[in-house]
Formats: sequence, structure tokens, C-alpha cells
Amino acid sequence: MTGFLVRRLAAGLFTLWAAATLAFFALRALPGDAIAAQLATSGATPGQIAARRALLGLDQPLSRQYLDMLWGLVRADPGYSLTSGRAVRDMIAEQLPATLALAFGGLVVGALAGIGLGALMALAGKRALRLVAEGTTALLLSTPVYWLGTLLIAAFSVHLRLLPSAGSGDMRSLILPWLTLGLGLAGGIARLAAASLAQNRDADFLRTARAKGLRERAVLRRHLFRSSLGPVVALLALQMGFLLGGAVLTEMLFVRPGLGQLTLTAVQERDFPVVQAVVTLGAAVYVLAGLLADTLAAWLDPRLRAEPEHV
Repeated sequence: MTGFLVRRLAAGLFTLWAAATLAFFALRALPGDAIAAQLATSGATPGQIAARRALLGLDQPLSRQYLDMLWGLVRADPGYSLTSGRAVRDMIAEQLPATLALAFGGLVVGALAGIGLGALMALAGKRALRLVAEGTTALLLSTPVYWLGTLLIAAFSVHLRLLPSAGSGDMRSLILPWLTLGLGLAGGIARLAAASLAQNRDADFLRTARAKGLRERAVLRRHLFRSSLGPVVALLALQMGFLLGGAVLTEMLFVRPGLGQLTLTAVQERDFPVVQAVVTLGAAVYVLAGLLADTLAAWLDPRLRAEPEHV
């Protein structure tokens, strides 16, 4: 098990470095920067713009800026915003709770709906139930998030007037964003869960469990689901990394604060430190969630934690 965790940790560190490096060079491949965009429109002279860029270290060689960026991330100090001058760490801390609430709620909705649909597709005894589950899954997979959110707003906010369509005032304002994100994830989760359950439902260890006299419910819960949900857990971890930084459409649609809005604004303004910090944070969440998922999957299915054979 130790070797298993060490391999996953090494892969995670490489992912963090790759994400930070890609963000650094991709941003600098774009024309202009935040200083030029800010001061040029205010009538500043080229000399004033150059002085401001020098003050923020943007006149340094690219290699020096890159090493400074990496060292700042190692120290958990991504620097200061080029547009507002505020500490990037404080800006992220302000927006992170709203995004975490949105992401975790959406993930729970997606997991429950996806695993439920997958179980119906793979195990339902009635053909009608399987067809309904398959049709619902196909519909969820083919519906874009922004269109799904618009339909939910039209149904629950405009026509039924049960839930608010925007804002971040109370728990009720989170229900539609949770449903939008969660149902957008549920289709892929359902397909994977159905495939994994179908692959294992006739396995030898299940026949052995039934031969020992275990009830069917216990066989499904203690053996089939435990051995089949490892891939689903890994997918949920991947989705958590995506949700943390990829909820831009949902936050825009429901007019909510969060890291998505912060990142979008920073990209538009060429605010390098903010974008680099958010991208690296998303990669860190992805790595930690993946490590947790791999550990949980290995606990659920001991075959996954077996040490590789050396030839």
C-alpha cells in the first residue's frame, strides 16, 4: 500500500508542476498584459507603463519570472493582483467558499443521480425501468449545462415560482445551481456505473456469496456495489477537480460569486498571478481528490493495490 501511495503522490506533484507551467507560458503567449491594458486606456505615457511593469517584475527575463512564480507557489504566496494590487491569496479566500458550496453540492447530486440511474440500467428487473433510465441518461449526456440551467430556471423560477433564479442569499438559491451541475455530471457517472455493475454482476465471487446463503440485498450491497464503484469514485474525483475551476457557466447563469467569475475576469484583464493561482489550486484539488479516490478504490477492491510484478 505504501508503494501505491508513493506512486500516486509522485504523479500528483508532476501534475501540479505541469499545470502551473502551462498556465504561466499560455498566459504570456497572449498579447499584452494587465499593466498595458490598464494604463494605456488612462492616457499613461510609455515611460509610465514601463516603470509600472518594472515595479511588478514584468520586465525581468521570462526564466526569472517563471522561477519566481514557482517559488511563490511553493511558499503558498502567489503574489499580488496586477489590476487591484490585492494579495491573490486573499482574493481566492473570499471566493473559495461560494465555489466549494456549489461544487460539493453539485457533486453529491451527480453521484446520487448517476449511481441510481446506473443501478437501474444494470440491475432493474423490469425492462420498462431500464428503458426509462437509459433514455434519461442519454438526455442528460446530450444536454449542455447552460441549456439545462435555463430549462430549470424556466420551470422552477418563472412558471412555478418555487426557487430563486439568481443570487447567493440563502440555501434555496443553491438548489438550482446544484441541480444544474449535478445533472450535468450524472449522465457520465450513470454510464460508468452501469458498465461496472454489469461487468461484475455475474462474477464468481457473487455466485460464491449466494451459495453461502447470503440474501440478495446483502450480496448486492456488500459485494457487487463495493467491487464495482471503484471506477465511479475515481470519476467523481476527476469531476471535483473540474468543478472547482470549471463552474464558470453556472456561476454566470445564476449570477453567483466564485472562482469561476474571478478567473474569467482575470483572464480578460491579463491578470497573470490570479489566473496562475486559480489554475494551480484547481490542479491541487484534482490531485488530492484523485489520491483520496485511488486510496478509497484500493480499499474497496484489494486487487487495485497489488504491487506490480517486476520482470
